[in-house]
Amino acid sequence: MPSPRLKEASQVFLYSCCPTPLFNVTESQKTVSKSGSTSSDWRRDFVQTTAASIFPNTRFTNHETLPSLEESFLEFIKAYPQYYETHQVDDIRDQEYYHLSLSNHACLDYIGIGLFSFDQLQKQKDPQFPSSSCSSPSLFSSPSQSLSFPFFSISYKTGNLKVQLLHGGQESELESSMKRRIMEFLNISESDYSMVFTANRTSAFKLVADSYPFKTSSKLLTVYDYESEAVESMINSSEKRGAHAMSAEFSWPRLRIHSSKLRNMLVSKKKQKRKRGLFVFPLHSRVTGARYPYLWMNVAQENGWDVLIDACALGPKDMDCFGLSLLRPDFLICSFYKVFGENPSGFGCLFVKKSAISNLEDSTSTGIVNIVPAKELLQLADESSVTDLELEQTTQIGLEEAGLSSSSSFSGPLSNQTPRSPKLEQGESSNIQNIEITARLEEPQNLEMGKSEIPVEHDKRTRAGALDFECRSLDQVDSLGLIMITNRARYLINWLVSSLLKLEHPNAEGFRLVKIYGPKVKFDRGPALAFNIFDWKREPVEPVLVQKLADRSNISLSYGFLHHIHFPDKYAEEKNSVLKTRGGGSNQIAPNNLKGKCDQGISVVTAALGFLANFEDTYRLWAFVAQFLDADFVEKERWRYTALNQNTIEV
Repeated sequence: MPSPRLKEASQVFLYSCCPTPLFNVTESQKTVSKSGSTSSDWRRDFVQTTAASIFPNTRFTNHETLPSLEESFLEFIKAYPQYYETHQVDDIRDQEYYHLSLSNHACLDYIGIGLFSFDQLQKQKDPQFPSSSCSSPSLFSSPSQSLSFPFFSISYKTGNLKVQLLHGGQESELESSMKRRIMEFLNISESDYSMVFTANRTSAFKLVADSYPFKTSSKLLTVYDYESEAVESMINSSEKRGAHAMSAEFSWPRLRIHSSKLRNMLVSKKKQKRKRGLFVFPLHSRVTGARYPYLWMNVAQENGWDVLIDACALGPKDMDCFGLSLLRPDFLICSFYKVFGENPSGFGCLFVKKSAISNLEDSTSTGIVNIVPAKELLQLADESSVTDLELEQTTQIGLEEAGLSSSSSFSGPLSNQTPRSPKLEQGESSNIQNIEITARLEEPQNLEMGKSEIPVEHDKRTRAGALDFECRSLDQVDSLGLIMITNRARYLINWLVSSLLKLEHPNAEGFRLVKIYGPKVKFDRGPALAFNIFDWKREPVEPVLVQKLADRSNISLSYGFLHHIHFPDKYAEEKNSVLKTRGGGSNQIAPNNLKGKCDQGISVVTAALGFLANFEDTYRLWAFVAQFLDADFVEKERWRYTALNQNTIEV
């Protein structure tokens, strides 16, 4: 009998190919669908209906003429009526993450998977704390108060990755329970894969680079349309060990994988039994939202490549339909943060297929960490009489010794410039025994589109002497299910894309305020967005400036750098105007200082919708961007903050 997860995954595949209507359809469309529809038909209908439903035949040239939040929501529901079936997400947000509403904060910069809820954080501080959205904001208005109750801490250690994977090491009960819960959540079998915790995403990539046998399998092939500090760290370490690094390219203007070039790099012309190298493949872009065909993993494996899957940008339930048991990558990396919108610190996870461990080389590396109760770190601090600042500096040294930047967030905000950048825990106290984590019981679920009526149940008994605690955010995601989370994100991101493209400069007919890179309105695009804002002079507004202005409106955005862009002959004339040579300015993202690179690409603003995002979050971003239709908007903001004795923004 198939497991509930397998059934749900098959449902997702079915709906993605022949979905039920996701929006209002006309009678003529119903007639067409009855006569026989295909996956491509449904995708085309989705795009056409979205275009016809979201502000049809309308262009906004003045931010003051935008429809209100209420009016826009009514139009949104007309286009996507099944959004109402995702109300359970709103219930969870109201009950468990009420700080988002009370602070009026739109978090559009989180990447990774959350572990705990904000309400859980408050109860961890004070077991008598009331859990309701009516709680006073003053009770938790200080970020430092919340950050001082982190649930756990990480301790750094230097060791041999291969030995650690084969024989393990000393683990706290907390770490053992956390490991089991994560593997159960990701549907990864302990009999097939071994796992280590890492300081962050970057350290996980570097650990693989330091241990992979590049002497015999010399090639490293990566598939990233944006610059990633983690990938750059892997490339630098690999090349020092003799690897030949290559990258896929992405064709302008849609930024799809340049298929013929990638195939030529993957496919071996000679029949050889030895491994060719390591193929690093993200399932989709965490910047543009582009999804990539799983076919490339099969092509790589058939041609002698080991495969590393970067799952850090996946949605919280996307692993349920990944088909891990069929594709069986050699390595898989993902990341987790503590509390959405509040505490982005956490850890990375590196999974290695057990049959591949013997191929690794012995190497002494930093980046592996242990998960320990926060109070143990505090006890150490009390015994040595160190200050909170010294405690933070001690943890910081662990990252610096690993050659890793503490601002390189494995999860949480994408950019290291945001005010909510990850901080190491200081002055922590944790009543960790009061928390409990258990595996979700596998029970049949109502698999109707967007519905999950079976509540999450928890086995609160101690198993094998392990510490029980609750990762409430993981439990919530399990209860919602893949279908509901995927549909909700699909409605929101496509409304946002369509609405942004409705903004045009006045007195410049047809000149759009926003340029979107990668997929636009698309049925199966990911919930991430890369864009630039252009002023009336047709010059892009600096992404860092957009991020700072958004932050003043309590909207958290990030920025990135698109690269490896291929221009076909018919777009060759656009190349010089589109690509910019990145220097050492403020828009530089994760520079490759070790190699002195100064490559070409596009600096972009990025937004990412987590599973807790709602319509108001997307509307607020749209309304904020529309303010740039006012040619004096940036100058007004500069003068306003100067008058308030704030630091001015350098344009």
